[in-house]
Amino acid sequence: MNILAPSILSADFKNLGSQIRDCKSAGAQYLHIDVMDGVFVPSISFGLPVIKSIRDATDAIFDVHLMITNPIRYIKEFAAVGSDIITFHQEAAPDPWAVIELIHSYGKKAGITIKPGTPIDVLEPYLKNVDMVLIMSVEPGFGGQKYIPSSTDKIRDLRNHLNTLGLKDLDIEVDGGIKTDNVEMVLNAGANVIVAGSAIFNGNVQSNVKEFLKIMG
Repeated sequence: MNILAPSILSADFKNLGSQIRDCKSAGAQYLHIDVMDGVFVPSISFGLPVIKSIRDATDAIFDVHLMITNPIRYIKEFAAVGSDIITFHQEAAPDPWAVIELIHSYGKKAGITIKPGTPIDVLEPYLKNVDMVLIMSVEPGFGGQKYIPSSTDKIRDLRNHLNTLGLKDLDIEVDGGIKTDNVEMVLNAGANVIVAGSAIFNGNVQSNVKEFLKIMG
């Protein structure tokens, strides 16, 4: 199933609750929430208080992407404030196994992700134990970047490998530079969870969500 995950990093925070509801009412299934610590990535975004404050604004799946160093320190807290999926960077976790196990221990889905320059081979040990793999198609840390073309081959290679392993139902999420004019290419490569930020929140949110969903089928 193809899933749209609007990224609130690009939302208008004066109207965040309203825009979140617009996403859901237009048909978006997930809400993508980027957490940045200013260490693993240069930027600092929002954290636990924001997630807690918007949890009762929607019943959308909270798809929380931790761009933080040593993420195991905060898994308990992110689970407690209402995250449904917690995705962490393989590059930022000294012991990815421990992070995956801790996320699952709180009844949440575990995702693992890598930066554009990291080969998918590093994910091999974890593929049978995670619920989603996130391929970053821009450098993590900033919204509004252009899609890195080599990401398409990376997505295709990962999907082919998952099929070989008998993991054809494992979600592949893609985040970065995705718009209505390239989302079909990303889906055809094998992704099924699409993160979009500026392409959703610039302009009419409901119309933009509906346009994405129409293309995504």
